[in-house]
Amino acid sequence: MLKRFLYILWVSVFLVLLFLGVKNGGLLTFLDSMENRTFDIRQSIIAKSHYRKHNPNIVIAAIDDASYEYVLDNYGEWPLRRDVYAKIVDYIEAQNPKSIAFDLMFVRSMKSDEASDNALINIFKKYDNVYTAMNLDNQPQDLRLPPELSLPSIKPYPNTDDTVEYSNCRIILRGILDATSNIGMINVSRSSDGVLRRMPLYLKYQGKYYPQLGYLLANDLSGENGLKNIRPDKEASVILNWYGPAETFENIPLYKLIKAAEGKEELDYDFSNKIVYFGATASSLFDIKTVPVDKVYPGVEVQTTYVNNLLDGSLIHKVPLGVNLLIALLLAIITVLCVFRISSMPVAFCLSATIYTVYVMFTYYAMQFKNLWFEIVNPLICVLFAFIVTVIIKYLIKSRDFDQQYKLATTDGLTELYNHRYFQEQLQVQVNHSNRYGNPVSLIIIDIDFFKQFNDKYGHQSGDAVLRQVAMTLKKNVRLTDIVCRYGGEEMSIILPNTKYEEAVNIAKKLCTIISSKQFKLTNSRESNVTISLGVASIGEDGVTPSEIIESADKRLYNAKENGRNRVN
Repeated sequence: MLKRFLYILWVSVFLVLLFLGVKNGGLLTFLDSMENRTFDIRQSIIAKSHYRKHNPNIVIAAIDDASYEYVLDNYGEWPLRRDVYAKIVDYIEAQNPKSIAFDLMFVRSMKSDEASDNALINIFKKYDNVYTAMNLDNQPQDLRLPPELSLPSIKPYPNTDDTVEYSNCRIILRGILDATSNIGMINVSRSSDGVLRRMPLYLKYQGKYYPQLGYLLANDLSGENGLKNIRPDKEASVILNWYGPAETFENIPLYKLIKAAEGKEELDYDFSNKIVYFGATASSLFDIKTVPVDKVYPGVEVQTTYVNNLLDGSLIHKVPLGVNLLIALLLAIITVLCVFRISSMPVAFCLSATIYTVYVMFTYYAMQFKNLWFEIVNPLICVLFAFIVTVIIKYLIKSRDFDQQYKLATTDGLTELYNHRYFQEQLQVQVNHSNRYGNPVSLIIIDIDFFKQFNDKYGHQSGDAVLRQVAMTLKKNVRLTDIVCRYGGEEMSIILPNTKYEEAVNIAKKLCTIISSKQFKLTNSRESNVTISLGVASIGEDGVTPSEIIESADKRLYNAKENGRNRVN
């Protein structure tokens, strides 16, 4: 009973804690962060395997540490003058690239240089394959009044009602806004742990939807066929599929492009048919992200990864919740069957662990070859819970079976008292304990008076009824520590631990009085009085072995019967 209570208590506490964890959201946040971590591990392993290849035609014009130093040494300030960017674009465009994108925001510089700005503006007028970035934010209106955007908006995907909406934005050069519509947003979406795993397709501002820079560029490059295999979530975000750590894409230092564009040095590189992304990779320029495959990852490489995913249709798709729940249920059922059908618990545990390990490997290959994100953590929770609960149920069943077998082995079927074998075992235990520690032990042997004549008069069924009622009366009127047994036939016995002879005699007299004053129900609604005779013996005074005590109690029972019955001796 204690084991069952403890098992039920454990399950109850677990369910209460689970409910509280779900109610306050802490548990769900924790499980979500753990699942994200399993995604990162899978992505890292896949990236190291070099199975997924990035597009070699996507290159980065990297503003690295060397280029940052070169600009400061040769131009005396950062940001770089816009006319230098214009020269670089002219230099690259001469080689017919697919497109050029700036992961940079051309807001007005600290030192006004209208001629330099106009040179860059003319570039956007001159080439229709040049793209640049802008940023939405939530700055207060007392800092900046929200401007209206003349940029073309796009039609959102269905079921993206939770698209992130911004209340303000930082305008880039008005001349660029007037010169081109190739302007996309560069806002990113980080998970609660600060890791960037998703990118928005578009963002909402003043009731309209504006594309992310990478989405705008990839959409234009896809042509009439359009982008495929895009399934955004409710926030209009998609999950990125990483090709490798930082510098997976080819980086060309900006300072080399500056030298080539100004004729100072030749650059042995062919930009034909390339997608060229300008962006900062220097850590001092603060455009560094943490992503699943690298803790230090330049923002421009996030953009190139995004564009690459969109073009080759390799975005990660999270498997629907219903499918994950079905898998978790299936794994839990398999675990339950393993535990119930396999008698050896270590074998059942190892088999369950093996099945789950196979599932984990399946999730890895599904992500590698099919770009599918199957959950790992929630199925594991279900499997563990199913395993623990099944083990508890199995042991409760075993415990119940053991209790039943033990009861059959130690209990008399008619009276439900302990049987003669159990009596002998317990008397030996109590005698040994008394001999070792000096505690008193007494024994009462009881006989129902004239029981044979009673059977002859009223029948054996009535006799059995009397035996049962006498047994229950004895059990109800002794202590819980006293051991009431059926000694044999109509004889019963009571072992009284920590009881001296005088106390045992008083208990025996009380029992004798209770039985004689009670009406016992017979068959056919009849009733009858019954009396008992009792013999009492104690260890030490009457012997030091079980047989000596039983012999003394038997003799005193015989004397009680010889002296008129219904008495104690």
